[in-house]
Amino acid sequence: MKRKFLTNLTLLIILNLLVKPFWVLGIDLTVQNTVGAGEYGFYFSLLSFSLLLNIIQDIGIASFNSRNIARDHNLLPGLLPNIINLKLLLALAYFVASLSIAYLLGYTAVQVNLLVILLFNQFLNSLNIYLRSNISGLQLFRTDSLLSVTDRLLMIVICSVLLWGNVTGSTFRIEWFVYAQTAAYFMTTIIIVVILLKYVAFSELRLDFSVTRKMLKQSYPYALLGLMMVLYYRTDSVMLERMLSDGMLQAGIYAQGFRILDAASMLGFLFAGILLPMFSRMIKQDEPVGQLFRFSFMLLIIPAVTGAVALNFYSFEVMDLLYREHTAESSVVFGYLMVSFVFVSCSIISGTLLTANGNIRYLNIIAAFSVLLNIGLNLLLIPRYQAQGSALASMVTQSFAAMLQLALVMKLFNLIPSGKFIIRFAVFLLTLISAGALSRAMVPGPVTGFVITTAAGLVTAVLVKLISLREIRGALL
Repeated sequence: MKRKFLTNLTLLIILNLLVKPFWVLGIDLTVQNTVGAGEYGFYFSLLSFSLLLNIIQDIGIASFNSRNIARDHNLLPGLLPNIINLKLLLALAYFVASLSIAYLLGYTAVQVNLLVILLFNQFLNSLNIYLRSNISGLQLFRTDSLLSVTDRLLMIVICSVLLWGNVTGSTFRIEWFVYAQTAAYFMTTIIIVVILLKYVAFSELRLDFSVTRKMLKQSYPYALLGLMMVLYYRTDSVMLERMLSDGMLQAGIYAQGFRILDAASMLGFLFAGILLPMFSRMIKQDEPVGQLFRFSFMLLIIPAVTGAVALNFYSFEVMDLLYREHTAESSVVFGYLMVSFVFVSCSIISGTLLTANGNIRYLNIIAAFSVLLNIGLNLLLIPRYQAQGSALASMVTQSFAAMLQLALVMKLFNLIPSGKFIIRFAVFLLTLISAGALSRAMVPGPVTGFVITTAAGLVTAVLVKLISLREIRGALL
């Protein structure tokens, strides 16, 4: 099972490393530098708002579907026609709810016009995620890996033409960025449908209310969990834009620090996409999951901790390299958010196992307290510290959620770390921090210092056997 996980994960990471860094650092970043922090903050806060209620049109369907199709492939022909029709009804509810709240919050006509397109983009993306959940549920991981980068690849092509093709005769506008995403999502939908036609017919789309009622009963806890996770992950920029007189600018500064966290988190969610159906099938067949959990956990956490520490020592240099303005403010935001990435990574692995095991009630309780904590901290910190306060609130919230989820995994699956493991991890962390401090003080040049710090962390992890090269090699061969 480790071999299947690692080979598919390797392909998925390679594809995403080829495409998504260029999207984040080549396209998305260029767009912000071109239109400015204020204009990009206008878009970024609306994008975050469009994500807040996005779970309405999913209500946990993708997780429910992937988990159940993985357990029984014969469920696909019966579930797909019902879910397609259901998603259309849920999308309508999503539009009505989002636009109603936008009205209550006092969004202007200009904001609402762009928001409508962003809502449609989220509908297409949600539809694609559901359609891909059928492919991952069928254990077609390589096909799903290719599809995971298709929309971004199409966006890169379209935006590259708009940014550098000299085809418009005018300065790039943020609206074009949104329209490019619409086109890419739509083309990706067509591609996924064509692939699925080999496994199921779309000609008899129907809505069987008995099937739908049963599915909603099982999936609504997943929806509630998804809603609360988005609230404490994406509320920050919306609150910044609404609470401050220079809210769009502060949201843009926050976006500068958030961009790398968002890109890094994508890699983490690749783990979840593969692990959820694998954990589900292993639990259904009463196979032990401890080895796979430890293996996947360390594969993600060690690079996450190494990157977070190294990037914190050189946060200003990274922001100064990437952006033209507000680098000092955004470097503090970036530092807090990279620490958050460690806890996000922890939550991804722990939460995926708990989801596969059906422990949604516990996850919802943790998420509910996390939402309250995040909103409370933002209300307290934003007026005084602006974007930096919001980033600090995010870091505290993510650490709170991650530690509770990990403790729950330890209790339910009896995966208590040994004293030897704790000592090894402490040695790794102390060595990494010491290497970063010494490199910062003594090594000329931030690039060399960053490389030394990162190498010290990864080498130490191997030497103290937090990561076993023999185990990785054995899983690949």
